[in-house]
Amino acid sequence: MHLRRPVMTLLVAVALPVGAGEEPVAPSAGEPAGIEPEFVRPLVPIARGRNDSNPVWSPSGDMVAFERSRGDNKEIAIVRANGDIVQIIHQQASVVPGQSPFFFPEVVEQTSYNSGISWSPNGKRFVFMSNGGEGNYDLYLREPDGRITRITTHREKDGHAHWSPARDQIAFISGRSGKGDVYLLDLATKATTRLTHGEWPYLYPQWSPDGKRLAVIQGINENHDVYVLEPGHIPPAPPMPLSTWRYDDLRPVWSPDGKRVAFYTNYNPADDPKTWAIVVVAADGSDPTEGEGLAARVVATDVVPDVERGPAWMPDNRRIVYVRNERQAYNPIYIADVDGRTSTLVRTGTKMNHDVTCSPSGVIAFRAQVDQWDQVYLAKLKD
Repeated sequence: MHLRRPVMTLLVAVALPVGAGEEPVAPSAGEPAGIEPEFVRPLVPIARGRNDSNPVWSPSGDMVAFERSRGDNKEIAIVRANGDIVQIIHQQASVVPGQSPFFFPEVVEQTSYNSGISWSPNGKRFVFMSNGGEGNYDLYLREPDGRITRITTHREKDGHAHWSPARDQIAFISGRSGKGDVYLLDLATKATTRLTHGEWPYLYPQWSPDGKRLAVIQGINENHDVYVLEPGHIPPAPPMPLSTWRYDDLRPVWSPDGKRVAFYTNYNPADDPKTWAIVVVAADGSDPTEGEGLAARVVATDVVPDVERGPAWMPDNRRIVYVRNERQAYNPIYIADVDGRTSTLVRTGTKMNHDVTCSPSGVIAFRAQVDQWDQVYLAKLKD
């Protein structure tokens, strides 16, 4: 199993510097009108020598956890919304050759890679993936007091964890089946249950807001489809497809009310596999899964896909924040109206945006580039 991003061509451009206190620039003639945010600011002071990415809001919206890269190492920073740092996680196991069950000759190194954050419902804990410097990826738990506990110990890779919003249960992907299947881990009993036995690997399980269903993708190479699983259904129900066409569909995310699912697709009229869009369908499977019927559910085009987090729903269930693939505009942030199929520019004044996510109150966190270094920004829209 490969816990990695699907292969895509990334847009490369030279970013212009953005100052920490820079205000959005008023549109000039010929530029699209847009939304002026109430504020746009860095989450923490801008600094060179590190790249910050993939912000994840806590359920209450008072904290943000994000990934910070320094050289080959990737640590996790927990920061309050006001910028105060709570904790930096740099998981590094003490490995003794011949004593660790996960020791692999010429693999054990000082590089620590930590990523894939998912908060518990009460926001006091979160799960993440780490190699712990051992060359083996497992799931770890960050406790309320800051302690780190290892919760999976298999030789095969475990990752893509998502914490149920309804109980202390974590869905994750593991290679222990030989390819990539969905498993459930009950934190109280420590019991692990295999959910899928598919022909092709599964990736990126995402719980519905009520904790009863999981949206996943299944497939290989550049052809993944979206399915919904019902782990507690008796008798067991087969995966319900939300897409079945030849295009690549990635990273399904539930709307906050659980009624719809948004995902990325490389369907487009020009049949260009490098051009991406966002599709929104009914979560109950009542919408078409292919052809013109599914194509009609496209709500935004020319999208820069974020396969770490997926489309970013706003709390009103009718808007999605995304990054548009516009080279000359340095990938600006837009908001799509799901029902109206219209998009509006958000004038953040930032460059090379990515990793967009929304808090429960609608504050946007995202990654932007300053002097070639990635920084996490916050933006709040006016009420």
